This record gives sequence, C-alpha cells and structure tokens, in this order.
Amino acid sequence: MKSKRLWLLLAVPAVGVSLYSARYLLLGPALFLALQHATYASHLFPLLPHVAGGVIALSLGPLQFLPGIRRRWLRAHRLIGRAYVGGAILAGLGGIGMVPLSLGGMMAHVGFLVLAGMVLASTVAGLVAILRRRVDSHRAWTMRSYALIFSAVTFRAWIGLIVALHLPFPEAYAVGSWVTPLIDLIVAEWLIGRKAVRRVVGPVATAVR
Repeated sequence: MKSKRLWLLLAVPAVGVSLYSARYLLLGPALFLALQHATYASHLFPLLPHVAGGVIALSLGPLQFLPGIRRRWLRAHRLIGRAYVGGAILAGLGGIGMVPLSLGGMMAHVGFLVLAGMVLASTVAGLVAILRRRVDSHRAWTMRSYALIFSAVTFRAWIGLIVALHLPFPEAYAVGSWVTPLIDLIVAEWLIGRKAVRRVVGPVATAVR
C-alpha cells in the first residue's frame, strides 16, 4: 500500500504537468508566458522539441517503475523504455538550446545547462547499462534520469512558492534552477540506497532463519 501511494505521488503530478505542458504543442504561442512571449515565439525550434520530449519522458517514466509491467509485460517495458530514452534525449538537447533564453541571468543559464547535461548523461548511462545486462546499474541510472526529468514538476512548485511568498522573481527563479534538481536527485539517491540495502539484507535475513 505504501509503495502504491508513493507511486501515485509521483505519477499524478507528472501526468498533470505533462498535460499542462502539452498545450504548448497544440495551441502554440497563445499560451506563452507574458515575460517570455516574444522570446519563445521567435525560438520555436529549441522550445517545441524540449516540450515534446519532456512530455513524453515525464508521462511515461512512472510506468517504468511498476514492477508488474517489468515482470509480466517485459516487451511493453522495453518499448516504453525506448520511448522514454528518446523523449529524455530530445528534452535534454532542446533544453540546451533553451539555455540562453531562460530568465534569471547567468546563474539560471548555467543551472539549466547543467540540468540538461545531467539528463543526457544519466539517460545514456542507463541505456548503456541495460545493453550490457547490468540491470541494477540500469535501474539506478534510470531513477536518476527520471528524478532530473521530474524537476519539471518540482520547479513549477518552486515558482508557486516564489509567487506565494512574494520573493524577488528573477533571483529566486535562478536559485530554483539549481535547488529543484538537487532535491529530486537527493530523493532518488535515497531510494536507490534503500533498494540496495534490501537486496543485501533480504537474502541475509532469509539465510539466518
């Protein structure tokens, strides 16, 4: 029951943000933020691939963490995984193209550049690991990759906090480009560590009995 709640806590906001962001692909510039309307409208090439890839990766990622799919429908797990990898890479490359267009000045530019680079690196690392049949490493890198993708959710929560607390927007926005991926990575590393402990403790406990 607890794992189901954790999965819903991941999946529901991920799908919600995906649906919200997908509007940019359907309705275009009419929905762009007022502060960035002119900038986004004149740079659709990095923006739309970034949004499309992000929507794919963010919405499909939770399915890869359902043990039932991995055990019962391995082919579906692999197909979803390929779509996820493609989406994450597209989001990362589009994100690099969006770096000079972001709000928040140089601090935000560097923060988003680091985020995009880490998305690409962790996604490729997860792909290489599974091609080498290193399943545990694959799972760990995939969790890191999705944690970084999930920053699309936590960053929006951060913006909501900025508005609610009436913080200086450009400065707080720039800080969020660093803080939100870091929070997600810390959670991912904690979960990876828990899984590693269970793999070690489980067989030992069984042997002791």
